[in-house]
Amino acid sequence: MSKSSIYWVGMDVHADKIQVAVYRNTELPPCEEYESQTDKRSLGRLLKRLKSLPGELRCVYEAGPCGYELHRYLTSNGISCEITAPALIPKKAGDRIKTDRRDARNLGRLYRSGTLTMIYIPDEEQEAVRDLVRAREDAVEDVRRKKHHLGKFLLRHGHRYRDGKQWTQAHDRWLKAIEFGNTSLKTVLDGYTLALELANEQLARLTQAIEEISITPKHQKYVAALMTLRGVQTVTAMTILSEIGDMRRFGKARDFMAALGLVPSEYSSGNSVYRGSVTKTGNMHVRRILVESAWHYRHRATASSRIKARRAGQPIEVIRVAQKADSRLYIKYRRMIDRGKPPNKTIVAIARELAGFIWAIGWKAYA
Repeated sequence: MSKSSIYWVGMDVHADKIQVAVYRNTELPPCEEYESQTDKRSLGRLLKRLKSLPGELRCVYEAGPCGYELHRYLTSNGISCEITAPALIPKKAGDRIKTDRRDARNLGRLYRSGTLTMIYIPDEEQEAVRDLVRAREDAVEDVRRKKHHLGKFLLRHGHRYRDGKQWTQAHDRWLKAIEFGNTSLKTVLDGYTLALELANEQLARLTQAIEEISITPKHQKYVAALMTLRGVQTVTAMTILSEIGDMRRFGKARDFMAALGLVPSEYSSGNSVYRGSVTKTGNMHVRRILVESAWHYRHRATASSRIKARRAGQPIEVIRVAQKADSRLYIKYRRMIDRGKPPNKTIVAIARELAGFIWAIGWKAYA
């Protein structure tokens, strides 16, 4: 076979096995189909078998729970490999049969036709920071659950805090003063209290680790630039950087908004036009924190001492973008609310525009 041949390799990857389908040039049936295990020796045999093909190799598999290890293994050994977004793989409406073999064949054919959408693959350091940020998200949710368990337990037994907001120092003193005569109830209270303390300690440790990474030379410049925006502080900025990476891979602000699922869905055909809620596709972690940050823009922009300190020493073009966001997003919020738009929908619209300002600052910071 000619050395100029191109082999398109579709791989259906699971934790214990990899189904492989190999297409040569434009030939319709696969020239090879086989299954490989995922242990070290089996991957070595898979690599040797792929390298024995007399031509250019192009491999692809779906993003999934197995991560990027196979991609890094193949690329480090000189084999081209990409990862496609599962939600964007074209599917036939009438195809109701799904097997690993058919999936591998389908990936190989679609890759050869150029109809797959590839994902951004972070380097190992960026992935490690991303896992740290996501672990903190899990810790925040864990604290929320522990508070819920403790609060509902006390409510069931007639203890309700009525002297202000919960989870303050005063509320903490109130919790410590509660006593149960029943031994079982006392054991439950001690267990819930200890669990909450441990969850708070874990959250504090992860937050501290993120803050320490944010001041390293690799991240400090970009974190400081993003923090010129209201509602964007260290954890938010690090979430954006770890999930998105280089903002310049998005050519337009709208591309970045779409990658976060903040653009309206649409179903239009003929003379009918229907635009629905936002798509909620793409990176949900960044979408969530931008919606949280957008709530800051319901207040009139004021140059507080904290904002001034965060903007001090930043490039003038970055500060101008942040100042423009201050005025534009507040005005947009007031106009939408005054027209009777629900606050939650208004905030999503603000988050979409906030994503545009983040994109602009990202481009200027990376320049």
